[in-house]
Amino acid sequence: MPKILYLISEDWFFCSHFLARAKAAQNAGFEVLVMTHVGSHADTIRSHGLRVLPWNLDRRSLNPLDELKSIFQVWRVYQKERPFLVHHVALKPLLHGSLAARFSGIRHVINAPVGMGYIFSSSDWRARLLRIPIRLALRLLLNPRGSRVIFESPDAEKDFIEEHTVRPEDARLIRGAGVDLALFQPTPEPDGVPAVILPARMLWDKGVKEFVTAARQLKAEGVKARFLLAGAPDPGNFAAIPEETLHAWEKEGVVEYLGFRSDIPDLLRQCAIVCLPSAYREGLPKALLEGLAAARPIVTTDVEGCRETVVEGVNGLMIPPRDPTRLANALRSLLADRPKRILMGQASRKLAETEFSQEKVISETLAVYDEFWNAE
Repeated sequence: MPKILYLISEDWFFCSHFLARAKAAQNAGFEVLVMTHVGSHADTIRSHGLRVLPWNLDRRSLNPLDELKSIFQVWRVYQKERPFLVHHVALKPLLHGSLAARFSGIRHVINAPVGMGYIFSSSDWRARLLRIPIRLALRLLLNPRGSRVIFESPDAEKDFIEEHTVRPEDARLIRGAGVDLALFQPTPEPDGVPAVILPARMLWDKGVKEFVTAARQLKAEGVKARFLLAGAPDPGNFAAIPEETLHAWEKEGVVEYLGFRSDIPDLLRQCAIVCLPSAYREGLPKALLEGLAAARPIVTTDVEGCRETVVEGVNGLMIPPRDPTRLANALRSLLADRPKRILMGQASRKLAETEFSQEKVISETLAVYDEFWNAE
């Protein structure tokens, strides 16, 4: 069988965003290999009949020697396995993988520049330092001849084409990972004190601090609501929020910190509003797609990726990034109006069904794979 090799930073991210597509490729006749940093999800990947190839990648490392070792490791795997197609996901995999593919003579390459918000949007000094060399590297490596580049938002696609980093004929738009509409079912909002949930990795750039500030303001005003943080810090990310900070906020009584949760469908059924006040360029946040499918109104920021999930005033509200006052105003207006929340939730579900189903994303991804297969 022809081989597809996914090169991806973390095994948990593969499971949440690419497992369904990989299984579909397997069912279509491909042998699927996953080269990734092995954490706690490798056995899940193997249980679906996919091969896992460990990758000694440190996402936080800026050491050139570490980067060269990583590229060499990928090159050795490409030389040994000779995959028909390599699918690189996120910044380091697409840079390291594209170099390894070039030196291995692998012609069929898909690059997916997702999860790159930190470099291009963060105010952190490391992000600012890396911006110019990363832009140059992307111009050289992102779109080699014969490759395809998959974007999750039209804004990102437009920017990369206008910067002459990607040729228009090689760009493909596939809007996120999709959502399992059978798993995330619409349910009535529960009675009692309404809950607002922020489901994401606990990163500063996800707008967690702004969410906490808005919650603090609303509680001081006497607004009756619960504010939930669902997600773990990501130690491999420079923008990770320390655990002690999260627990301090909870001790203050402002938010309830739930940590990592594997029962997100059940958790969304207990909530009234899904909120992600992200401050950076997202791909297309899966947490918001799940909120749509669960028939919940969305409150998010008017930034790349997030804005794709909201029709303003119809299924949710958008605010500027890093503006806790506007965030508090948006949440206050929805918390005071349950009938409006219900109508918005119904509109969210319709948007999920028409635009963001997992089946649609799988079909579009397999169509890109077929472009290479049919060219042989």
